[in-house]
Amino acid sequence: MASVNPFNLSDSEEEAERRPSETVDTERSPSDEAPGPPPGNPFSPPADAEPPSLSSTRTSPSGEGIPVSTTAATSAMAGTAETRISVDVIAAQLLRDQYILTALELHTELLEAGRELPRLRDYFSNPGNFERQSGTPPAKDQALGPGGPLNRAGSISTLDSLDFARYSDDGNRESDERVAVLEFELRKAKETIQALRANLTQAAENDVPSQERKKFMSSPEIQEPIRPLEKRALNFLVNEYLLKNEYKLSAITFSDENDDQDFELWDDVGLNIPKPPDLLQLYRNCGAPSPLSRDTVDVAVGVDFGDLPGNCVAPATPKKPDLLQQQQTEVVQELEYQISLLNNEKESLAEQIKKLQSEIQTLKRTVSSPPSTDNTHSASSSNTASSDSVPPTDNGQYLDIRGVSEPENDPKPSPPQNTSQTTHNECHNKLNKRPPVQFDQPNRKLSPAFQQALLSFCRMCSDSRLGAEVSRIADSEQSVMLMLGRCLPHIVPNVLLAKREELIPLILCTACLHPEPKERDQLLHILFNLIKRPDDEQRQMILTGCVAFAKHVGPTRVEAELLPQCWEQINHKYPERRLLVAEACGALAPYLPKEIRSSLVLSMLQQMLADDKADMVREAVVKSLAIIMGYIDDPDKYSQGFELMLLSLGDPSERVVSAVHQVFIPAFAAWATELGSLHTALMPSLLARIEKLLMQGEHSLDEHKLHMFLSALQSLIPPLFGVVLLNAPFTSRVKLHGDTPAIEVTRFPRPASPLQDVATIIGSREMLSALLILYDHQLEHEGTTGWESLLWVVNQLLPQLIEIVGRINVTSSTCVHEFSRFFWRFCRTFGKIFTNTKVKPQFQEILRLSEENVDASTGNGILTKATVPIYATGVLTCYNQEEDRKLLVGFLEDVMTTLSLSHAPLDSLKAAFVELGANPVYHELLLTVLWYGVVHTSALVRCTAARMFELVLRGMSEALVDRRAAPALITLCSGPEFSVRISTIPAFGTIMETVTQKELLERVKMQLASFLEDPQYQDQHSLHMEIIRTFGRVGPNAEPRFRDDFVLPHLHRLALANNSQTVESKRIDIATQLFEAYSALSCCFISEEVMVNHFLPGLRCLRADMEQLSPEHEVILSSMVKECEIKVENRAMGDPQGSVSIASSLVGEDAKTKFLSKMGQLTTSGAMLANVFQRKK
Repeated sequence: MASVNPFNLSDSEEEAERRPSETVDTERSPSDEAPGPPPGNPFSPPADAEPPSLSSTRTSPSGEGIPVSTTAATSAMAGTAETRISVDVIAAQLLRDQYILTALELHTELLEAGRELPRLRDYFSNPGNFERQSGTPPAKDQALGPGGPLNRAGSISTLDSLDFARYSDDGNRESDERVAVLEFELRKAKETIQALRANLTQAAENDVPSQERKKFMSSPEIQEPIRPLEKRALNFLVNEYLLKNEYKLSAITFSDENDDQDFELWDDVGLNIPKPPDLLQLYRNCGAPSPLSRDTVDVAVGVDFGDLPGNCVAPATPKKPDLLQQQQTEVVQELEYQISLLNNEKESLAEQIKKLQSEIQTLKRTVSSPPSTDNTHSASSSNTASSDSVPPTDNGQYLDIRGVSEPENDPKPSPPQNTSQTTHNECHNKLNKRPPVQFDQPNRKLSPAFQQALLSFCRMCSDSRLGAEVSRIADSEQSVMLMLGRCLPHIVPNVLLAKREELIPLILCTACLHPEPKERDQLLHILFNLIKRPDDEQRQMILTGCVAFAKHVGPTRVEAELLPQCWEQINHKYPERRLLVAEACGALAPYLPKEIRSSLVLSMLQQMLADDKADMVREAVVKSLAIIMGYIDDPDKYSQGFELMLLSLGDPSERVVSAVHQVFIPAFAAWATELGSLHTALMPSLLARIEKLLMQGEHSLDEHKLHMFLSALQSLIPPLFGVVLLNAPFTSRVKLHGDTPAIEVTRFPRPASPLQDVATIIGSREMLSALLILYDHQLEHEGTTGWESLLWVVNQLLPQLIEIVGRINVTSSTCVHEFSRFFWRFCRTFGKIFTNTKVKPQFQEILRLSEENVDASTGNGILTKATVPIYATGVLTCYNQEEDRKLLVGFLEDVMTTLSLSHAPLDSLKAAFVELGANPVYHELLLTVLWYGVVHTSALVRCTAARMFELVLRGMSEALVDRRAAPALITLCSGPEFSVRISTIPAFGTIMETVTQKELLERVKMQLASFLEDPQYQDQHSLHMEIIRTFGRVGPNAEPRFRDDFVLPHLHRLALANNSQTVESKRIDIATQLFEAYSALSCCFISEEVMVNHFLPGLRCLRADMEQLSPEHEVILSSMVKECEIKVENRAMGDPQGSVSIASSLVGEDAKTKFLSKMGQLTTSGAMLANVFQRKK
């Protein structure tokens, strides 16, 4: 075996795929006597075989004449001459036996033939194969040339840089060339040593003084300055990372900024420095535990057993034991030889480093100033060293200079597993027991004045502020705090705004520990003014620091030092700074003295709530006020809290009002509950304000204030239910068991915030579940005797609410909706048993729905109030089971019948249908109620049902309209009463407005045509009025074809017929309705033909009526007619066909033309298109 080459024999993926077809056939015939080579290595000779003799004069790198012949190569096959050998196998054998030039010539010939071999390409392109620091031991059976093996050093980058013309076939200049190469190697080695000396000198120059090193060791958060070697290594890794991840521009810029470093060669970093893993690997391993320290040295040689001669890895075919043992012995010898070389190199370098360090120490003693006399330290400062002050190790990848230059520090070596702990203890003891610093004094007799004058030539600056700080190193915690207090005001303005939050820990620690109040005040002022307009994350960071400061210093200093900073910025011009103040008041509330919490802080927040113009600031103020309400314990402040609640509820910003309901009211209700005034003072006060509002505004109710008070009451329902549960007779019997059933998800309405969750108010879901079981049992079986809080709800709250409901305006959909939502949440929170046994009976007693009680002459007054829709939509819809739906259907049928037969207004029934119709869940139920009216025997009930259809058809699915609504309306039209038929017209118009199904639209169109064309309806003035009113309402939103072919022609006929109307009152009514209809339709796009044939003639007829009946309307109609005529004339002169709109006069001609040209391309429905041009109400 000639030598060991640490070369990876693994092929590329392409060669690995071709190898099965190119491997040597190792099958032998029975007559073969000599054993063949192992299957995986056809070139490996058997143990007893002689090395093949090759005959050629090709020169090897070692200077020997290496004979090469193809016959000899094939003779090495030992009986397998007829088998073809792959080129890759030959290349592998050449590289393994170090026939580098032969392999290079083979590589060149293959390149010229266009058959590049990946193995050779990878080998000759890898500089690491030619940069070994040491040679390889000669093999036992290899004769060396006169010069011995040629050892390469790290001076040659690749083989491409060698001048192979020297190694030609026609000369024997091995000795001369060897001398030249060795001279070159020696020159490069000297340059490398000088570079190493320069690096060490630079590192020594940049080395920190011992006093500074002590500061770094005692303060782990202060990092030691980076060394040149570390900087170059990190630069190389960063550049490598940028290139690997395609950050090419960044890599180019980074390389330009470090032009003194070669990023293509790792050896440029330093001598004998192994390359560490890449940044990604370092990041992944940074959290892994560090290995136990051992006395090991990394070597630059790695041997893959798969690359060794003879394929030392266990092959598929077993080898001879003696051959395997021989190869293993050779591998061990090779590794031992490499280790011995590296150890020798290590010792020589260690000696050099030791000498250089002694020179460094000498230079440091020369330039250092005279030692000060005060070198003693207090005991407290000597104890500040901690385990974290141990300098970081190099993980065994770099030479530890400290270990070489200071061997005397560890006279007794400890076991490897305890090395780290021992080092830590020694460093800790040295820091704690450090003697006064002593300096070597020269044996000279210089006068102090001369010595001082001599040292003045050292370039030091101590006359400036920064120079004074630098020259005066802190030696205790107090001096460190003083130094930070002096330096931070000068540091902060020079830090980027985006990174100033990094200074927060430093500022806070200094402000906590600084002994001077004035300096602490300045630092806290810097903290609150650190960032001009802090964002959410920066404000959170500052608030976190303020809370940490408060926890550390206590309430007295928080009051004296932090609160003044908040007070100063309460009127800052930037809302972000005022927002910081508002949030800080809430965050610091738990850490303030209770007197300050309920006086100064409360006043600050109240002022900001009243004066601040920014919504986000007032929102933060409300949340901070809620925190104050959670910590306040002065009952005298209750009235002030109530006024703050009303003030914030009246805020014009929705986000502020939302914060009131989510945070403030629950917190204030919790305080009221502790005071026992939730149901005795807080809720009665809100009810009294609602009643006063109703009394003051009987004609013009302030709906905004009503909504404000009612929403506050609604937010108090969960706390009220919590009071009822916690003050129940069964509360003392509650026992928590592991088998407590879970609460149904739909048991309570979804809370607006966690503070409104009943489980949060009670304490836990397990406690709430146990209380609910006893609550339902108590209501169902034992009653409410002795249950004061629930009796207040039943006997005072409910009657007062029902009375208020009866006094609100039933036509106000907003009020009806608000009270409906309130009762729905109230009933859902208190439960089904409470609703059925306590709420419904009180409503039913007031409403008195039996038909015997209906007086046709006077009507039932309560049924016309808002009590009907609120009871139907707020109470009867709380639970959606079958019996609940039947109860709702029966109630609505009775109300419809009662109101119809008593000729009472239908506003209450309409409000109930509108509120229920907004939810598609109730559409089927409402149609059931209306069908009851359709088949009723009374025409009055059928008329009411017909008018209710108009309210429920909007939002209803077309299938439901086709299947149930349209047949019911046609059934009503077939009745004998004209009043019933007329009542169906608005419902038919709503269908035309909202439905797109053609068959259904045709049916409705036929029904409306029968109303207009049947002679029996010619004298029906009310029918004509209803049709014109309906056309004006649905025309702009109906299908264009229906509008052009049906609506406008019939309006023209009605206007023409109205000219001959003899009854002036009827003529005025028809003309007024026609004016409203034409005004609405004038906003639609109308074709020129319809404009000329129907729209303009109808307008002229209407203008003729208005000339006699209403001159002010006639002026408007004249302008409309003139505008239409002008547009028609322009259209006739321009495009022959198109659409004309009066509203288009507001648009420029070019824009109008483009818009009209697109109208024919629209595929949307007419209803959707017309919505764009619907006249504003």
